[in-house]
Amino acid sequence: MSSLSLSDPERTIEFEFVRATENAALNVIHWLGRGEKEAADAAACDAIYGVFDLVDIAGEVVIGEGIKDNAPGIFLGEQLGTWRVGSPRFDIALDPVDGTSNTANGLPNAISVMAASERTQGEGHAMKNLPTFYSTKMAYGPEVVKAIAGGMEPLQIDDPMDITLKRIAKALGKRVPELVVMTLNRPRHADVIKQVRQCGAALRLITDGDITAAVSPSLVDSGVDLYWGIGGSPEGILTAAALKALGGEMLLRMWPRDAEERASVLKEMSEEDLTRVYTVDDLVNGKSAIFCATGISDSSLLPGVRLIGKKAITNSILMRARSRTVRYIRAVHDLENKTIHLRSVQREANI
Repeated sequence: MSSLSLSDPERTIEFEFVRATENAALNVIHWLGRGEKEAADAAACDAIYGVFDLVDIAGEVVIGEGIKDNAPGIFLGEQLGTWRVGSPRFDIALDPVDGTSNTANGLPNAISVMAASERTQGEGHAMKNLPTFYSTKMAYGPEVVKAIAGGMEPLQIDDPMDITLKRIAKALGKRVPELVVMTLNRPRHADVIKQVRQCGAALRLITDGDITAAVSPSLVDSGVDLYWGIGGSPEGILTAAALKALGGEMLLRMWPRDAEERASVLKEMSEEDLTRVYTVDDLVNGKSAIFCATGISDSSLLPGVRLIGKKAITNSILMRARSRTVRYIRAVHDLENKTIHLRSVQREANI
């Protein structure tokens, strides 16, 4: 291993994360539209495990998915990588399929996504694990961040939508009717949806996949200016890793679903911590953050997998916070020769 690799292990392993989400998307594609979301999740997990069974890192899953709906998943506390002596240590957050319902139903906005942060010896976790299943999130892009740094009134997660949209419009040099707000189409969002429409801004309602939605305002060509929604807390940490690399920001506050969950969480933390509004740097601390995703079905973040004869085309994104580098990776796979390593069979397997 070179001295560069030793001093910056992110550069050594960042493409292994892309390989993992890419293989997951390829292994899932045959389940697209088949109505079997758990089978799709299991296929993605199998492929991700298979990649990291061969990679020399000491990765600990600090943000896992799957527990909230008893679906297959890669869970909190699991180890990824060989964990050989001297292997670089990473905290890992992942969602093998963000948008499982969309995948099962053949709908857009499904991706396989991972994030990682290098963990310094003797220090605590770099990523914050939130105990509630859901959190309220408001995400916006770098131009709004710059405007706030330049003296514009900061956005507040509880502000009425007319105030928030006026500030975003000012930061972006737009009129409020030119703004696009994205949110999950859920009954719990009825009031926000009503407010956005009363303000005259455009809505983009999605059924699933709020990582893609929350990252969108920080992408120059997404056509989305603001994300607001109550969605999964693990997805919030993955989003924070991406925004750390893109220069965007997110305000997040935990959202207990009922009195029982609230009482359970308050056994672990104070009322002040439960009601605190977290920022990106609170959720992923330090300078190290890798974010990668591969499209399963089309989204504003990435095109989905395309099957053309004996070829498969995948589209992935890879970001590093240290360098603020964003790579878009388009790969063409020859399915007559392509194999992926799967843990379930402990060998290379055809797609």
